[in-house]
Amino acid sequence: MKYYIIAGEASGDLHGSNLMRSIYKKDPEAEIRFWGGDLMQQVGGKLGKHYKDLAFMGFVEVVQNLGTILRNIKFCKKDIASFNPDVLVFIDYPGFNMRIAKWAKKIGIETHYYISPQIWAWKENRINDIKRD
Repeated sequence: MKYYIIAGEASGDLHGSNLMRSIYKKDPEAEIRFWGGDLMQQVGGKLGKHYKDLAFMGFVEVVQNLGTILRNIKFCKKDIASFNPDVLVFIDYPGFNMRIAKWAKKIGIETHYYISPQIWAWKENRINDIKRD
């Protein structure tokens, strides 16, 4: 099977590396492409983008890097389409992953959240998006 995994921060890299180890144990022939970090790289697979290139925190930093963020979303979609995975797995990172999940679902890619985005009090409607995508 072909797996595409997206983890956009250090904690996701840790969880992603553990997930990848489990996948390889059950499916030694698995092909894995991922967005993650050093821990996921150590397990194997092919790195699409390092999470350090994705980390923008706070309103001002996000606004200043909006062009980069949008280019990353566009690149990710192209990379996923080119890899043509059997399954797309998201690890937290809601601002990015929920956009990719919505797109992937529309084009028929099977999607799963390994670690679902947090549902904060001020983001209660996020649960509907997660259920849908």
